[in-house]
Amino acid sequence: MSLVPALSSTGPAPKRVGHKGADALAPGNTPASFEAARRAGVDVIEFDVLRLNDGRLVLAHDLDDAVRREPLTLDEGLDQLASEAYAGLELDVDLKWPGYEREVVEGLRARGLVERSLVSSMFTRSIDLIGEFAPELRRGWSVPRVRRDYTRRRWAIPAFFGARVLAARLPRQAAAMLAAGRCEAVISHWMLVSPALLGSVHAAGGELWVWTVDDRPRLERLAALGVDAIITNDPRLFETAGPAIAGAA
Repeated sequence: MSLVPALSSTGPAPKRVGHKGADALAPGNTPASFEAARRAGVDVIEFDVLRLNDGRLVLAHDLDDAVRREPLTLDEGLDQLASEAYAGLELDVDLKWPGYEREVVEGLRARGLVERSLVSSMFTRSIDLIGEFAPELRRGWSVPRVRRDYTRRRWAIPAFFGARVLAARLPRQAAAMLAAGRCEAVISHWMLVSPALLGSVHAAGGELWVWTVDDRPRLERLAALGVDAIITNDPRLFETAGPAIAGAA
């Protein structure tokens, strides 16, 4: 069940964000996934950065993900996304854990990617450090802080009731983060999105991004609500969605 009502919006269409590139079309955080996202017409490519036990920074969602394949290093991933083919796309660089903020900033800056990037994290201390190292770099606060999507399978019912509590608190918390200049965007799980949250974020001058939406009716409702960006594993959903999304093409 979604907390988002079916509302209409006359504002701009939301940015189309490919989760891990296009994880439904090719294994996420890989060159193939990034290319699939680009060909599907996304506006933004989201990818994950994780430090392995051997010290390498790689593109992977978690350690299990990293051991299933040979992951791209951060440098390899940034080199691909800095190439001419991706010049028109924005990037959402999601830091899975604190501790390597400076290295990510340096990698983006060395390739001229700072202006078209947003760095996101569930950890506010990471967001604050990014602000210290690169005040010009946009930051996104991801909520809630979880290791997996608890709204799926057997966790769905308790997650729904937990989400109602979080959703009631989040508008005030989001407004405080934005007003303090600690981030420029709030990146919320779809279950926490509400008109109150959207109004609070916009009133504070921020953007509301939503993750991870793989259901076309839900995607259309969020677009109609007026959110600023929608993150999905399957960018093909944007092609078949209604006019609230089609305007982004």
